[in-house]
Amino acid sequence: MTHRNPQEYYDDFSKVYDNPRDGGYHLFLDELETEILKNYVTGKTVLEAGCGTGLILKRVAAMAEKAVGVDLSPGMLEKARERGLECSQADLSALPFPDASFDAVYSFKVLAHVPDIKKAMQEMTRVTKPGGHLILEFYNPYSLRGLVKKLKPATKITGTAHDEQVFTRYDSCSDVLSYAPENISLIKTRGIRVLTPAAFVHDIPLLGSMLRGAERLVSSGPTSALAGFRVYIFRRNE
Repeated sequence: MTHRNPQEYYDDFSKVYDNPRDGGYHLFLDELETEILKNYVTGKTVLEAGCGTGLILKRVAAMAEKAVGVDLSPGMLEKARERGLECSQADLSALPFPDASFDAVYSFKVLAHVPDIKKAMQEMTRVTKPGGHLILEFYNPYSLRGLVKKLKPATKITGTAHDEQVFTRYDSCSDVLSYAPENISLIKTRGIRVLTPAAFVHDIPLLGSMLRGAERLVSSGPTSALAGFRVYIFRRNE
């Protein structure tokens, strides 16, 4: 399949991205991701690589000393700026910041869609201060979500876009480590969406709340290796 230009795809997606994101599955993911970030961003200078419409950046800005975001899509950035966030347009393979600018750099739901992932990893590391952290999420092929994605038909995003039109890569742990520059070290992993078979399950009364509780329990430890979204926490070496 021929992939669409990513900027055009995400400009199109930005029209509906926030609807609905204020409850159920999507809100739960935002909460889990924010919980993972808390210890690394509180009182720090922080960059979100691929901030989208600013849903996570808004939460982080309330905890950080300074939080900025970059994104490829002007449509996404327009929504983020409406939230009062500091953000700019940039490709992750060419970040517009000096070396060692941030205490922490994080990215969720983005890196799987970046073709030149090694360059993006190098750039995110370059702008991280020595001793700082990179909190990076990748799509996991060894997961229930990965299996569902292989079997299901394309999902319509807007009237002109579906999820098979954007470049997407699924990475094992060894893949991720092969992308990492030599001057960062993996210190831990976390998992998001280990048990959830489909997003709509979170909207079912009682079952949804039970599932969210179970997901929190299995987000760390060996079970994180089965998560649909696997978060790798690196430390930049001194």
